[in-house]
Order: sequence, then C-alpha cells, then structure tokens
Amino acid sequence: MKKLTLNVGKKYDILIEKNLLDNCGKLIREVSKAKKAGIITDSNVGLFYAERVKESLEKEGFEVFIHIFRAGEQSKNFESIYRMLCFLAENTFTRSDIVVALGGGVTGDMAGFTAASYMRGIDFVQIPTSLLAQIDSSVGGKTGVDLPQGKNLCGAFWQPRRVIIDPEVLSTLPKAFFTDGMAEAIKAGCIKDKALFERLEKENAPDFIEDMIYSCVDMKRKVVENDEREKGERMLLNFGHTLGHAIEKYYDFKGLSHGQAVAVGMVLVTRASEKAGITEKGTTERLIELIKKYGLPFEDKAELAELLKITRSDKKMSNSGLNFVMLKEIGESFTKPLTVEQTEEFFS
Repeated sequence: MKKLTLNVGKKYDILIEKNLLDNCGKLIREVSKAKKAGIITDSNVGLFYAERVKESLEKEGFEVFIHIFRAGEQSKNFESIYRMLCFLAENTFTRSDIVVALGGGVTGDMAGFTAASYMRGIDFVQIPTSLLAQIDSSVGGKTGVDLPQGKNLCGAFWQPRRVIIDPEVLSTLPKAFFTDGMAEAIKAGCIKDKALFERLEKENAPDFIEDMIYSCVDMKRKVVENDEREKGERMLLNFGHTLGHAIEKYYDFKGLSHGQAVAVGMVLVTRASEKAGITEKGTTERLIELIKKYGLPFEDKAELAELLKITRSDKKMSNSGLNFVMLKEIGESFTKPLTVEQTEEFFS
C-alpha cells in the first residue's frame, strides 16, 4: 500500500492501493469511534459501490445510512446541500458521527461542505472514485458548492480524517471520466513535476496509474502543507482553472466537463504568456500535444472576451484583479497578478 501523510490541522493519511474499497470499513474505524456513518454518493456511483462500502462499514460496527443525489455538476447547489443536511438531521447524526464522501469531485465537494456545516463541523472521509477526485479534489480540504454567479463561490476548508484511494474502481468507469481526470495530471506536471509531464509524454498513463496518482497527490500534499488556505503557493494549483471555470459557466455547466474546460484554460493562458515572452518557447505546442494524446480539447468556440467578463466573478478575484498562474517552463510555475485592464490586454 502506498501511503502519504498530510500534516495540516489533524494530520491525516492518504492511502492508495487496488481493492481498498472492500477494506474501507476497517480503515475508517481506525480514525473514528462513530456509531453512525452517512454515505453521500451520486446516482451513478451509488449503483456500483454504495452497498459494498455499506457492507464494509457494517462489519466494523457502524450503523450505515445512504443518501443518493442526482449525478452531475447541475446538482452542485444549495438545494442538494439542504437535502444532505436534512438527511443527517433526520437520522439523528451527532457531532461524534461521520460522513463518507463516495464519488467524484462534485460528491467530495458537497459532502465535505455538508460535514463542515452540520453542527458546525463533523468528521468526514473521502473515498474518491473518479481520476479527477483521486489525484486532486479529494486531497487538501477544499469543499464547496456553486452559486448561479459562479463555480465554488461558497465553501469551507474542512480537512477529511482519511482519504482512501482505490485505483481499481477506475476500470469500471466510462472512458470519459478517466480522460477528464487527465487534465489534472497534466496540470500537476506543468506546475511542479517535469518528470511526471515527460513520463506522460513517453508512456501511457493507465500503465503506471498508481505511480501517477501517488505523484499527483504527493505534489499537492507538499503544496497544501505550505499553504493550507490558498494565500500563496496553493494558488499554483489553479493553473488553467480561472478560464476553465469561466468556460464551464459560459455553458451553464452543460457543455464542456471540468477537465475539458481546464485543458482549454491551460492552453489559453500558456499561449498568451508564451507570446508575451514569459513562457519558454515551444511550451504551448508541447502542452497541446499532450492534451491531444489523452483525448482532451485544446480549444473552444467560446468568445474569449465573454470568458474574461465571467472571470470577474471568480472567487479568486480581489480588489486589484486576478492572479493568473503561468509557466516559466514545464515544471516551473508562478502567479502573475493582472488588473481587469491588463487582463484584456494580455489576452488580446
């Protein structure tokens, strides 16, 4: 079993191994004395894995309740959060009980936010089942929910008690989910891990899936330990996300997926920074080739001017503008603050 420990607040372990799902009850019992466990999952993941997780938890003496919401980013709203909170209250969960987030990034974000909000905070565990969640969103304690004005505009930093990653579940998911997650793996290589980027170029990710997950999580672990609340270095993890989130909002979360939008966002900002002489020449072409290799888009028909308007409601916006993450070269990144006027000029 591969194991990483994230040292923030109550430090917690991130465990990576195939077939961990059937042993999750024991792994959760090691960090929780709860009587009740509330599994929060979506209508896709719940069909395949909810009963397996429930059975494992019951073997360890947990009384288990399951809440299933409709799968998709469109469900990431306060109506869903309200139902999750009511689910816990109706089953008389106490501060001593635990929430189990079973699913992808949407599930982890909302279940984590529910746990952070219920009784002002109860424990939760992440069991990510999508590649995107396994290599990125399940680690670091960022939880949230969308508002009509933008993505993840409401949320809380609430660290899980444990993250349980079973790469085996990826084999049962549609290829699109794996492809979507590859945007985050490419991002990790771009901002902090040149060796990972080069390995993704030379080899095929499924052939070294556990190593890839470990590399991505380890990179994020180090960043989060240095900057838990996203005041400095953690901003680097937003490479491609500012414009990516704008693309998602442009289509009202019904067009490009998160990973697809981030892929386009990475190319847009890198092309602009390379033209400005900030990024090493040839970086955009290399990035596009890798994005194409893993079946992601590198361009979109959305008007850039409209996307830039949408970025003004981004949660990363400050009085002075936005911090865009840019590359000096593959594996080395930095943040560059741009005012609204500078942003329009930079991307023109």
